Amino acid sequence: MNDRLPHEKGFHVSWDQIHRDARALAWRLDGKGPDNGAWKAVVGITRGGLVPAMIVSRELDIRVVDTISVKSYSHQSQGAEAVITKEPQAGLMGDGTGILIVDDLVDTGKTLELVRRLYPRAHFATVYAKPSGKPMVDSYITEVSQDTWIFFPWDMALQYVQPFRGQD
Repeated sequence: MNDRLPHEKGFHVSWDQIHRDARALAWRLDGKGPDNGAWKAVVGITRGGLVPAMIVSRELDIRVVDTISVKSYSHQSQGAEAVITKEPQAGLMGDGTGILIVDDLVDTGKTLELVRRLYPRAHFATVYAKPSGKPMVDSYITEVSQDTWIFFPWDMALQYVQPFRGQD
């Protein structure tokens, strides 16, 4: 039995780390698009996929960038159904051919499963992947265990921490 809270098995990702890992994802995707290796567009899954999508689009010189907004859970109800709240441009997407869809993390795979049903020929890439969601992603950089909670830099704040010994 595991009595840990999600944050007790945490993987803290800094801005530098997400930048390095998103660049590594771009290098993995370079030349893999269907149009002589090129991608038609990058679509970031909001909100977590926006930073990696921007870095990938910059590294691969992809000038067409769009978003798809999916709400798949909140801290209060993690079992909720995934719902699309904003779609990318219909004329751009088609069945997804040539489209690179980027997210920060695939956890259970619920979000990517929903988006993949809409754009079955798109290429799905995440920076981090958990085992339950791995079947939904085509490319990723780092696998973490299912019970690891990833702390992304946009979810964190810097604050003073009392020293272990003493007052200063």
